[in-house]
Amino acid sequence: MVDFLLRRAHPIKPTASGMSRRRSLWERIHLDPWLLGLLLTLMSAGLVVLYSASGQSMELVTGQALRFGVALTGMVIIAQFTPAALQRWALPAYLLGTAMLVAVEIMGDMGMGAQRWLVIPGVVRFQPSEMMKLAVPMMVAAWLSRRELPPRWQDLFVCALLIGVPVLLIARQPDLGTSLLVALAAVFVVLLGGLSWRVIGVLGALAAAALPLLWMNMHDYQRQRVLTFLDPESDPLGAGWNIIQSTTAIGSGGLWGKGWLEGTQSQLEFLPESHTDFIVAVLGEEFGLVGMLTFLALYLLIVCRGLWLAGAAQETFGRLLAGSIILTFFIYVFVNIGMVSGILPVVGVPLPLVSYGGTSSVTLLAGFGILMAIHSHRRLLPR
Repeated sequence: MVDFLLRRAHPIKPTASGMSRRRSLWERIHLDPWLLGLLLTLMSAGLVVLYSASGQSMELVTGQALRFGVALTGMVIIAQFTPAALQRWALPAYLLGTAMLVAVEIMGDMGMGAQRWLVIPGVVRFQPSEMMKLAVPMMVAAWLSRRELPPRWQDLFVCALLIGVPVLLIARQPDLGTSLLVALAAVFVVLLGGLSWRVIGVLGALAAAALPLLWMNMHDYQRQRVLTFLDPESDPLGAGWNIIQSTTAIGSGGLWGKGWLEGTQSQLEFLPESHTDFIVAVLGEEFGLVGMLTFLALYLLIVCRGLWLAGAAQETFGRLLAGSIILTFFIYVFVNIGMVSGILPVVGVPLPLVSYGGTSSVTLLAGFGILMAIHSHRRLLPR
C-alpha cells in the first residue's frame, strides 16, 4: 500500500502532436465526478435511513440536508485550492486549531459531561477537535514533504510533538475517541512516508508498552466502556444496554430486514442514540444483511476511488495527505460498524455521512475537497 501511494504515477500517453490535452469540464471545476456521485448517493441514502432512525422527524432530516448543502459548498470551495496553497496553509490551520483547543480548555461550553465546544453567541456552536482531524495530518504531511524520506528518528520526534500536543488537549476534554482518530490520521501520514518494518515494529512495541499508562489515565466511564465490551451481559440494564440492544436490532433484521419504518427496536425507542452513533443498528434491522452489504459496497467504492486519486498525486505532500484522508475515512466506517456490532468498544464515532451531525459532515467533505484538489491540480501532461 505504501509503495502504491508513493510511486504510482498517472498513466500518460503522448499525443501525435505532442501537445498537452485540453482540460475536461470536471477538471476545470476541480471535481471528480465519480467520487462526487458516490458521495451524493451515500448522503441521499443516509437521509432515508435517518428519517426512520429519528422517529420520522422531518425537522432533523431537513436540518441534516441543509448541513450537507453547507458541507458540499465547502468541499467545492476547498477543491479550488492548489496543493501548494494547502501546504502553505497547513501551519496557520494547525496553530489556529491548537489555539482553539486551548480556548476550549479555558472557556469551552459543557455538554453531556464533557467540555468540547466553543460558542459564538447567536452564530454557531462547534467542536474545534473536528478541525484537527484535517489540520494535524496536513501539518505532519507539510513537515515530512520538506524532509528526506523515509523519515529519520529526529523527524519522527518532531512528528510526535506535532501530533501529541493537540491529541492530549482533545483527550482532556474528555474525548478519547476523537483524540485517537486525530492521532491515527497523522500516523497514517508518517506510515505512508515509507517507514521500514523494523521502525514500525519498534514504534508498535512502544505503543503496546504505553497501554497500561493509557488505562491508568482513562476516566471511569471510559474504562467501563472497555469492560462492557468484554462482557456486556455483566450490566444488561446499565452500561451493557446500548450494545445489547444494537446487536439485537441487527440480528433481528435477518436477510432482507423488517422493512423501512418497521423496525421495532428503533421505532419503540429501545435503541439509544439511534439517529447518531447507533444508526447502523437501524439500517440492519430495517434493511437486513442485504442493506448492510449495499452500504458497505458503497463505502468500499468510495475508498477505492479515493485510493486511486491519492495514487495519482504527483507531489509528496499531496500523496501523503490524500492517502491519510481516505484511509482515515475507512477507519471511521470500520470503527462505527465494529462498535455497534460488538467487536469494538463504544467510542462515540458516527457513521460517515449517514449519522446525524453537522460538524463531522463538514470535516469529512472538506477532506474529500482536499483530495479532489490534489488530484485535479496535477500537471496535465500529454496523453
